[in-house]
Amino acid sequence: MSDIGIKSAQRPPPDQVLVDIAGYVANFAIDSAAAYDTAHYCLMDTLACGFLALRYPACTKLLGPVVPGATMTQGARVPGTSYELDPVTAAFNIGAMVRWLDFNDTWLAAEWGHPSDNLGGILAVGDYLSRKARNEGRKPLVVRDLLTAMIKAHEIQGVLALDNSFNRVGLDHVILVRVASTAVVTAMLGGSREQIVNAVSNAWIDGAALRTYRHAPNTGSRKSWAAGDATSRAVRHAFMAMGGEMGYPSALSAPRWGFYDVLFKGRAFTLQRPYASYVMENVLFKISYPAEFHAQTAVECAMSLHPLVKDRIDQIDRIGIESQEPALRIIDKTGPLSNPADRDHCIQYMTAIPLIFGRLEAADYEDGVARDPRIDALRARMTVIENAGFTRDYYDPAKRSIGNAVQVFFKDGGSTPRIAVEYPVGHRRRRAEGIPLLLEKFAASVAGHFGSDQAALIRARFADRDALLRTPVDEFAATLVKNG
Repeated sequence: MSDIGIKSAQRPPPDQVLVDIAGYVANFAIDSAAAYDTAHYCLMDTLACGFLALRYPACTKLLGPVVPGATMTQGARVPGTSYELDPVTAAFNIGAMVRWLDFNDTWLAAEWGHPSDNLGGILAVGDYLSRKARNEGRKPLVVRDLLTAMIKAHEIQGVLALDNSFNRVGLDHVILVRVASTAVVTAMLGGSREQIVNAVSNAWIDGAALRTYRHAPNTGSRKSWAAGDATSRAVRHAFMAMGGEMGYPSALSAPRWGFYDVLFKGRAFTLQRPYASYVMENVLFKISYPAEFHAQTAVECAMSLHPLVKDRIDQIDRIGIESQEPALRIIDKTGPLSNPADRDHCIQYMTAIPLIFGRLEAADYEDGVARDPRIDALRARMTVIENAGFTRDYYDPAKRSIGNAVQVFFKDGGSTPRIAVEYPVGHRRRRAEGIPLLLEKFAASVAGHFGSDQAALIRARFADRDALLRTPVDEFAATLVKNG
């Protein structure tokens, strides 16, 4: 690469990607009833995932202040706990809870990810700002403001993911959480377009985490707190920008030293559509199973086959799984699986459990269940192949299906029917079927974590949507504090 032009200290105009994000966050008015309707359910579902995660010591040991005792009076509350922390640390706590069980919403495109991971920063800063405003005699934010921020964070993360594959260059999708959270949190803090550009430029300059903690042989629990780390880092960038910290206008495009040349093989991002509310309207909910989303329909297939095979497990000769190409790339695994994070990213494991037990729950990834010898015996009999039609429809923006098919073959020459499912229950095309299940998931998570009176209060808050949207964020957060 030539050095001509690189030595010039003349600062260029900001990259258009930065300008577009800042303009959208600062000025775009969300007028989609469908987006707000979905965001309401998304808030319920995201909190449900966090409450469920609090049952697991591997998650709760990471929560609380970084330094024991370093709490912040009038700071941000962490739902389901009694922690009161600075917004940066609270964002990590909330983000880690939300992502821990791999059970929150999903977006699948050239890049995939979980846009509700951004709630870590949004809720932490929303609570902090609302308490601060009330103490200063100003009006606090209301829950509708949280939903607006969620819609915009979903949109930034999801639109950037449509055409730009970070996983293909070995980078993890949580970079998009950091960028989206940085943008919306800076705006929540009252940032100007210039301050949003500055903050987001620093988010890109951070680079990206390596995906190695999601893949064999290094799959581990970092994948469950990486998004919390990303949204927490975003809050830090936002506060720094609001304090006057400078930005870097060509953070992406600078020859040799910018993100494109250093980390993206010299390719500039392409955007398939302008930012609006498309992503929230079409987001995928993980409603029935805590499983990596590319395998959700495989789990549904296996559940349908369970009655036909449950008494014949020892007679199975082989199992054929047809899937989309991304599933083969990230969750097709053979050999020993060493921990829960390894198992919930293995399509064979996620198919074997429902075939044997007729269920798939978070506890099924723990060592006690994984020791059942039938699971690895079935995994060894599975073959995973690409179905070109599933791959094509996966990338089709009019469909965005996530198809899988499963068929079981027995030693006597017989077989089950081939069961195929193209759209999981959390897909927009199955909203009418999925929302009642989502409400059940939320109610069960609340009942399982809070006392009966507090659980009833939380459910009542969400039951009256109009009143919820008008509720001050600090009052809403107080409702979610664990009493006792």
